[in-house]
Amino acid sequence: MAAAESNILNIKLHPEQRESVSLLGIPFDANSTYLRGAAQAPPRIREALYCDSTNLWTEDGMDLGKPGTFHDAGDLNLAERSQEAFPTIERTVSSLLDTRRPLIVLGGDHSITYPVLRGFRPRFADLTVLHFDAHPDLYDNLGGRLSHACPFARVMEEKLVRRLVQVGIRTMNGHQFDQAQKFGVEVISMRNMARLAGLRLQGPLYISFDVDVLDPAFAPGISHYEPGGMSVREVLNVIQALRVPIAGADIVEYNPARDQGGQTAMVCAKILKETAAAMIRGGDAPAEWI
Repeated sequence: MAAAESNILNIKLHPEQRESVSLLGIPFDANSTYLRGAAQAPPRIREALYCDSTNLWTEDGMDLGKPGTFHDAGDLNLAERSQEAFPTIERTVSSLLDTRRPLIVLGGDHSITYPVLRGFRPRFADLTVLHFDAHPDLYDNLGGRLSHACPFARVMEEKLVRRLVQVGIRTMNGHQFDQAQKFGVEVISMRNMARLAGLRLQGPLYISFDVDVLDPAFAPGISHYEPGGMSVREVLNVIQALRVPIAGADIVEYNPARDQGGQTAMVCAKILKETAAAMIRGGDAPAEWI
């Protein structure tokens, strides 16, 4: 790739634009293989974010309630078929990135990550994806090639990112193991979480957070229960330790139809807040908070 082209593709986020974060809801779950319901998630996550039972301060002392911190683009109005929905998602993401603010997407099932990353590709040629999930989502085809079990196979086939690191995996089967080897995916399974301490990441970074990376005890509002997952505290420790520029993130697979009293919505809001803080913090260490 020529130097000029490389510079165009690697747009850096300006410091003043890092003080604010774009939000976009993508209420789409037509590619779910087991249960529907994730399309209902974006408004429920927003409701939890602004709930009076908590506040908009993060754990390192950042006030996300300052006017202008969140630029909410609302929810997309999408067709049921992904062949029609995915181009709309890609175009909208690309347009929001024109503001040069980092973007947090509220899904929706995990299939949306594929068109979202297609929207990122023209502006960020060297993305690293940090993918939290119980499942690798590397199937070549599971009820269709655009299934929520397949997005990272499509992402890696199209070389939309330069590095994919998966954390919390605990459902790897033979086919997906072969896919991971084929695409050079770095997998940190729940059985081998000690490897996480040695993980070295470079920006620009994209975080794809599937809520079922958490043990169902912490997040019952999900479609696929897979015991033996991460705790909320473990996830927050990883996000809070990041010291690289974060260009984007998604929070997917929250299913309000299975939530009890909004417990999982509050977990999603917490992840959203700490991810936004990490985006604004960028590569700088946070202020000490006592």
